[in-house]
Amino acid sequence: MDVDPISLKSTHDYLAPDGSEIYLLADGSNGGLCLCILPVGATSHATSHKTVEELWFFLEGEGEVYREGLNNDEPVSVFRGTSLVIPVQTIFQFRNTGKVPLKFVIATMPPWPGPNEANTGVVGKWQHH
Repeated sequence: MDVDPISLKSTHDYLAPDGSEIYLLADGSNGGLCLCILPVGATSHATSHKTVEELWFFLEGEGEVYREGLNNDEPVSVFRGTSLVIPVQTIFQFRNTGKVPLKFVIATMPPWPGPNEANTGVVGKWQHH
């Protein structure tokens, strides 16, 4: 575990399985933190996680988040100051409906185990673009 401060990089570390840009931040023994950015007009791939729960806090932009089995299977609107939970094994999808990139911080618990964690072979609410 690295306890040194981590500064936000100017470019993303990688593209998430859902297609969003991921900027790695602090990573502890019980969880991890990252910044996620979805460009204007973009819709993520539908995804579910096998073992991790995520907490999302939106910093900028406007969008919608679909979480299967929650909110009567209807998307919820998100914007600066909104937070929500992505429970383990819940199919989710999100899209940017605003005029600026959709930016949010993600806390992942336990820490992200690797590329096999995400299941992208699922059906979401919207067509990916």
